[in-house]
Amino acid sequence: MKTEEQYYQEGIALADYMEGMATHKENSRKVYDGFKLPQDDEFIALLREKQPHILVITEDWCGDAMMNNPILLHIVEAAGVGARVAYRDADTELIDRWLTNGGRSIPVYLLLNQSGDVLEKWGPRSPELQEYVMEQKEALPPKEAPDFEEKQKALFKKLYGEYTSNLDYWLWTYEDIRKTFMAALQKQN
Repeated sequence: MKTEEQYYQEGIALADYMEGMATHKENSRKVYDGFKLPQDDEFIALLREKQPHILVITEDWCGDAMMNNPILLHIVEAAGVGARVAYRDADTELIDRWLTNGGRSIPVYLLLNQSGDVLEKWGPRSPELQEYVMEQKEALPPKEAPDFEEKQKALFKKLYGEYTSNLDYWLWTYEDIRKTFMAALQKQN
């Protein structure tokens, strides 16, 4: 069984992954270009000091990944730490170790120390965004309803539009990654 560190070493750099995206490349670029990393000397300094690396479990068809990965890319660029991608569907053994509420939800970010030990998991959404998405999904008709698929597609289209333009969503994501990773890194003192 491969370790998370082995998946990291075999993965591709997050920036290269985003450049090679097929499904949501334009939308991810829009988020990357629109998001301005908050001035956050404490977080960035801690990342630089501890030099963790991040294993990103993702796929480019995922709307949450479309929004979250560009935000993570800003963080790792500012801190000079590595982030590498493992495709969720290429080897489900990895994602099955890191399920969210029993599902293979992505993206998942695994914060690894320099020895390759997993310090923390983040993903797939900030709590505020998760609450909003769940409220939206609750408004859908039952899955067996004849218009379920049509309404679900309309909801996803609406969410993708919001994901590429709502600054609050981007900040919620940044703040939750920051809080989660800082807590894990501060325990390492």
